[in-house]
Amino acid sequence: MKALTHTDNEGKAKMVDIGDKPVQTRIARARGHISLALSTLDLIKENMIKKGDVLTLAQIAGISGAKQTGHLIPLCHNISLENVRLELSPDSNGIIARSEVKCSGKTGVEMEALTAVSVALLTVYDMCKAVDKNMVIDNIELIEKIKQ
Repeated sequence: MKALTHTDNEGKAKMVDIGDKPVQTRIARARGHISLALSTLDLIKENMIKKGDVLTLAQIAGISGAKQTGHLIPLCHNISLENVRLELSPDSNGIIARSEVKCSGKTGVEMEALTAVSVALLTVYDMCKAVDKNMVIDNIELIEKIKQ
């Protein structure tokens, strides 16, 4: 098993020093899902949720979330992102969120991709909680990370 990178020899939290790492293109992709009642899914598709256009607002929230990751996760570096793509699409029992985040930097963007998906799905939850009491957010996962 590899050693943890965010702890020192005494097990105390530390930020990883990336000063000597080379600048590379970094890409990360993540996805997640929220299960919804079919009636809620129909309301979203028909744009009938009282709070507004669920998919558009969740997309914007997820992109904004990716940009704030360094402020939300204590040991994450603040990264200048070059691109955040976030797509939300209905499936048979809910909505799938997929993100892709890109930067040129010394550390990866996995946490930003995961945060984008998480914030997007939380936004769907918030916008639909008045009409659906049984929503479940699940399967948030990193799909791929690339450095070039």
